[in-house]
Amino acid sequence: MTTKSSPRPPGRPRQTSSGRRERATDHRAAGTPAAPTFRPIHTRRAFEEICDRIREQLALGVLKPGDKLPAERDLAQQLGVSRNVLREALRSLEMAGVLRLRKGVKGGAFVREGDTSRMNVVMQDMLSLGTISVRELSEARVHVLDLAVRLACANGRQAHFDALDDNIERTDLATREGRLLDRVECSRDFYRHLAAATGNKVIAMIMDSVTEIHMRFVYAKVASSGVAMARLVERRRQFVAALRERNVSAATRSMRVHLEAVQRMLEQDPGAMSLHVALAEMRPGMRR
Repeated sequence: MTTKSSPRPPGRPRQTSSGRRERATDHRAAGTPAAPTFRPIHTRRAFEEICDRIREQLALGVLKPGDKLPAERDLAQQLGVSRNVLREALRSLEMAGVLRLRKGVKGGAFVREGDTSRMNVVMQDMLSLGTISVRELSEARVHVLDLAVRLACANGRQAHFDALDDNIERTDLATREGRLLDRVECSRDFYRHLAAATGNKVIAMIMDSVTEIHMRFVYAKVASSGVAMARLVERRRQFVAALRERNVSAATRSMRVHLEAVQRMLEQDPGAMSLHVALAEMRPGMRR
């Protein structure tokens, strides 16, 4: 008689993780709620494995943004690991923007909404490590914005164009009042509104990442020289007018002319294009 403690019959192949995923039910598609369950950890890499198991539950739709993970004691017992190892994994997922850890009676580990700013941090780290160069970043920004402008012409709605117009008015006011650093902040917001007009979250994430670092160069240049891009408001208005008309050629040309002018302004001061400047802290109120 075979008991519960009997070993697995010989010759039966061990099921791989990928195989399990292929046969697992996608609860999002099925529309049926299910409580997350976690298999015990049997590996020396318990820390990484815990993260993988939680991400697997996210991929399967068992865990969704806003959901709370099982209590620490219960989760550690399910996974067969110590609570210290579990805490280390949860802190790692918190740093990665996957979880939010709360203390107190109503605390615990909660699944976060997607945090697109994490991509900015990855981009900055790659720049710091020398994986990518400032030149590659500038070149990528030109091509990404080319695509973004084309998508905004096709997908932009009235609300997007109105937001861009409102931004231009704030930029105009900051310019007339000599608040040039506030004007840099307006420029960051301008590209955020443009990204939203593309209707594509992936393009918006990439655009935000390359723009975030590039705007640091611009901020440093303006802060050190007290000089800002001339005719910015006029160029912005021409650009948005082309977007409203769905004139892809005029809009992409207008953006290209502007980006080239900004690049020339930065290259007049070699120090403004240093990596140190790009990764420097910005004044309070500027997003990091």
